[in-house]
Amino acid sequence: MDYLKKLSKFIMPYKRYGILNIICNVFYALFGTLAMVSLMPMINVLFGESEKVLVKPVYSGFNNLKSYLQDSLNYLITSTTETQGPQQALLYMIVLIISLFLLKNLFNYLGLYYITFLRNGVLKDLRNDIYSKVTSLPISYYSEKRKGDIIARISGDVNEVKNSLLAVLELIVKEPLTILFAIVAMFTLSTSLTIFVFLFIPISGFIISRIGKSLKRKSDKVQSEQGVFLSTLEETLGGLKVIKGFNAEEKFNTKFQESTNRFYNFSNILLNRQNLASPTSEFLGIVTIAVLLWYGGSMVLIEKTLSGGAFISFMALAYQILTPAKAISKASYKVKAGNAAADRVLEILNTKSPLDDKTNAISKADFNTSINLNNISFKYEEDLVLKNFSINIPKGKSVALVGQSGSGKSTIANLVTRFYDVNQGNISIDGKDIRDLTKQSLRNLMGLVTQDSILFNDSIKNNLLIAKEDANDEQIIEALKIANAWEFVENLPNGINTNIGDSGGKLSGGQKQRLSIARAVLKNPPIMILDEATSALDTESEKLVQDALENMMRNRTSIIIAHRLSTIQNADEIVVMRKGEIVEQGKHQELIEKNGAYKKLVDMQSFD
Repeated sequence: MDYLKKLSKFIMPYKRYGILNIICNVFYALFGTLAMVSLMPMINVLFGESEKVLVKPVYSGFNNLKSYLQDSLNYLITSTTETQGPQQALLYMIVLIISLFLLKNLFNYLGLYYITFLRNGVLKDLRNDIYSKVTSLPISYYSEKRKGDIIARISGDVNEVKNSLLAVLELIVKEPLTILFAIVAMFTLSTSLTIFVFLFIPISGFIISRIGKSLKRKSDKVQSEQGVFLSTLEETLGGLKVIKGFNAEEKFNTKFQESTNRFYNFSNILLNRQNLASPTSEFLGIVTIAVLLWYGGSMVLIEKTLSGGAFISFMALAYQILTPAKAISKASYKVKAGNAAADRVLEILNTKSPLDDKTNAISKADFNTSINLNNISFKYEEDLVLKNFSINIPKGKSVALVGQSGSGKSTIANLVTRFYDVNQGNISIDGKDIRDLTKQSLRNLMGLVTQDSILFNDSIKNNLLIAKEDANDEQIIEALKIANAWEFVENLPNGINTNIGDSGGKLSGGQKQRLSIARAVLKNPPIMILDEATSALDTESEKLVQDALENMMRNRTSIIIAHRLSTIQNADEIVVMRKGEIVEQGKHQELIEKNGAYKKLVDMQSFD
């Protein structure tokens, strides 16, 4: 089956549970059929219709197995009735039936017990793989995808896959085996009556298949729309201040309600299509039973070719077919829904990252000479953001990039850290193209402080340990002191173990930025990238942090993107950018004396 083939990578580690489930399902189907067949001797005992066999039968080969089993049972009933009375024979038959039903339900439980490990194991591995893939895909991937859609796939879609796995095994093992064993038993009881019954099955199957034809498409719409309203929710929570500040609650309410209304309509269509399966199959089953009563009843009452006990057992077996047939129709819908969900999950897992390490990528542990940007050009979409851009950054030197918004300053930081790859040209470290290095070793050489303070809902200590997992408390406190953050951290209720809330919401903007700087300080990399690192600080905090940054950058290679004069005037080289190109380059005083673009920016104090 194509569905199982898609998920085979995740199923194989748990295949032993699948095998045990199949074995249990075989016994479930076998004992379920035997339980129904055992009704016949009990009814025959009740109504005195048992064939009397006074001589113990002898086994004479497989061809006579049916008559041997019947004669053995009748011999047991006959001998018991004569020696202990008919009531004792009836008791034996009741014990037999109870035992068979007990075994049937025991194996049913064991089958479900084993499949639980397979389903939950696949669920765990799928979620782990998706999360790993989400963190490995390039940032550019998420500029095109809604975050809520990714969340919907890792939660709802994966859960749908888990639920459908049970349905698949029911569809291909449990219920078909139950039907198969029942059919064999029915042919044993009456060939002509069985053939008559099965004239109606293709008709039922055709009607049920017509109901579920478009279910996969309907299910895909439901799951996609779930991603839309989760994205709206995620954006709302992230931008709540802006929404409230601009009185845009109604607009976002309308947007969310439009999505939930579409979800409501799609879900109604999908669930009503699913709900139609059970009553349809039940009605078709009742029609089949009614015809069976008419035709089989005539065989018992008029033709006398079938005993009452055999006919009731036959009816029970027919019901034994109808129940799994209904279950198969329901399971087929679950499989189609699971198939749609699996496609959405596998779409992420099968996405190839253009930034994957090369097979022979080098792991670089140190930085010795320089960083070179050689005639690089780059575009996010259609228009070039950088055009034939070249700079050389020697080890231990600091280069500041200045210019108005949209000039390509932050793009340089994104390319050097290899969040994106250049379209033309190359970036090299110590003469080695960064595309030939492993991403992990490249980023180990770099510390990054961004314009937006990206912190996590955890303690201050754990936020800093992201930079250096094995750092001790003394090292963390020292980094906080260098970033001028210790003065507020030491006064917090639990010090470095204080939780800072979602995105650091319990702290001020300046405090959050100083923690970001402390994180970079703790990493202590040879290359530091400061992307508007002091933009969120007030004047007083900036002065305090600026000294710390200068100490941190001493004898360290730094790329500084800033709009404040104090941040960049001491840089070894200042590069003035406009529309992705260099318009001026030199030291602060040299550029002031040129009285050009840099001087204008200094006068305006606006490099953002």
